[in-house]
Amino acid sequence: MTKRIVITGLGATSAIGGTVEDNWRNLLAGVSGARPLEHDWVEKYQLPVTFAAEAIVRPEEVLPRHEAKRLDPSTQFALIAAREAWADAGEPDVAPERLGVDFATGIGGVWTLLDAWDTLREKGPRRVMPLTVPMLMPNAAAGNLSLQFNARAYARTVVSACASSTESIYNAYEHLQQGLADVVIAGGAESAIHPITVASFASAQALSRRNDDPAHASRPGSVDRDGFVMGEGAAVLILETEEHAKARGAKIYGYLVGGGVTADSYHITGNDPEGWGAARAVEQALEVAGASPDDVTHINAHATSTPVGDPNEYVALKRVFGDRIDEIPVSATKASTGHLLGGTGALEAVYTVLALRDRVAPPTINMTEQDPEVPFRLSGEPQPLGDGPQLAISNSFGFGGHNAVVAIASYEG
Repeated sequence: MTKRIVITGLGATSAIGGTVEDNWRNLLAGVSGARPLEHDWVEKYQLPVTFAAEAIVRPEEVLPRHEAKRLDPSTQFALIAAREAWADAGEPDVAPERLGVDFATGIGGVWTLLDAWDTLREKGPRRVMPLTVPMLMPNAAAGNLSLQFNARAYARTVVSACASSTESIYNAYEHLQQGLADVVIAGGAESAIHPITVASFASAQALSRRNDDPAHASRPGSVDRDGFVMGEGAAVLILETEEHAKARGAKIYGYLVGGGVTADSYHITGNDPEGWGAARAVEQALEVAGASPDDVTHINAHATSTPVGDPNEYVALKRVFGDRIDEIPVSATKASTGHLLGGTGALEAVYTVLALRDRVAPPTINMTEQDPEVPFRLSGEPQPLGDGPQLAISNSFGFGGHNAVVAIASYEG
């Protein structure tokens, strides 16, 4: 028997807000989180890209010092978002053995790893922190969230590049369906704005180089887009069976009704220009949801603002929706937040939930002239979604050919 899975709590911290409320308000207002990087390493390494979308609320402003120093920044952000989501869900009363964690990252503790390498080279092995490995490992966030909330059902980690947290959210859906838990903490985090990643992405010609105008650098769907903007932060959804949520009188934001995960098997960094893998992920999500393409009323696109990625996503969605794709309100929210890599899908899932709740598709900022090869229904202003039941999909695609999609429905109770 298929269970109904509901969303009862949200948490988020990003370049445009340190809470869900701040994120949503600034997203609807068209705020950009991209700013110049004010770090000495930018000049020291003569980086060709000198800006990014760093989280606006720094972990040290929120977490006690004794706690923060034992966690990589990626885990710090995860903890901040999870605490907000848990409180928002009303701190569910659930047996530890019925509480699970599905959490994701694309890179993990890159700051811890490379700082430890510098310490080893400069000061020797005795000065390397004993907690280095527990801090740098990709499952550090999941493990620490399990400890924080006494989650004993399981604590699992997905690492599939920029599709990671969307895949984790769908994993949570499946785990709840399988009866492995009654409540799951799901999401993703990333803090990888580091000299090595900036230099590497820049070398791959993946980043925008609008150093003189960071706020307008990310331009999904625009004819003059030139790459993505790195972002950081975390987002968390509290998911539970509808039966459990109603029994405890929880508020319900909406339903997680399905998902899809596929692989392109095309190229290690580029997605399939024919869009077959991405299209199959969308089709899987709709099939699990028991829905048709005609039921979809909103799409949060992956839309990174790269010259190749944006049109490839359009091709994929055209395969699923046909000409109707040009009528569905689409949001490309990375224009505001930057690209959170492994955390991006969770943040965009939060935005999708709120879009359905408030019946408004967030704006896509910075589009100067829409590329005819990416004729999504994008707008620089919020787009109304209308009355009646709403069904949305949120897309994530990652290096390695990973495709992940979740389907979210409005709560009509």
